[in-house]
Amino acid sequence: MSQAPADKPAHQRPELPDFWDKRFAEGVTPWDHGYAPAELEALAPPADSPARPRILVPGCGHAREAGWLDARGWAVTALDFSPAAVSAARDTLGAWNGELHCADFFTFAPATPYDVVYERAFLCALPRKLWAGYGPRMAELVRPGGYLAGFFFFSDEPKGPPFGIGEAEHAALLSPWFDKIADTPSQAPIPVFAEGERWQVWQRR
Repeated sequence: MSQAPADKPAHQRPELPDFWDKRFAEGVTPWDHGYAPAELEALAPPADSPARPRILVPGCGHAREAGWLDARGWAVTALDFSPAAVSAARDTLGAWNGELHCADFFTFAPATPYDVVYERAFLCALPRKLWAGYGPRMAELVRPGGYLAGFFFFSDEPKGPPFGIGEAEHAALLSPWFDKIADTPSQAPIPVFAEGERWQVWQRR
């Protein structure tokens, strides 16, 4: 008889930190692309801008984008619930100006909402049973007029992670609070996502 998901050992359950700790410890991180994608250039504030927009990077992993954003003037908060991921991020970031937290996306409590939340390889890492909470949580974390921007994995493959999503299901998660204002194929998709990765920007109403 097959085990029910709740009966699986912790390192086989992607809703738990142990699952991701094991993969970081073994170096099995195919989502770690090692560079900041070109699409981020459009988000970066001008070099001479006096403002430092606040951005959250949930499920930050090695935090390469977080470091890139920090170097370009963003006030960055990087977040992951896996202690091994946070350790890897700390090694990547070194001395930087941002904040790094080992905390759960669904319970993390910032003082104020962010101007932008940056998404890559995060929603698709969540088991589908957690998706219903993704939209309302993003709505709490993004200020009115702010943005949820990043890459989403569209696929009808039932297994995961990565857990692919359909266009209609994805819109249903976000459209109660956000309007989609950009949608293009990724310029350089991570191989594990093949052609299913798209860059989207959603504005908080």
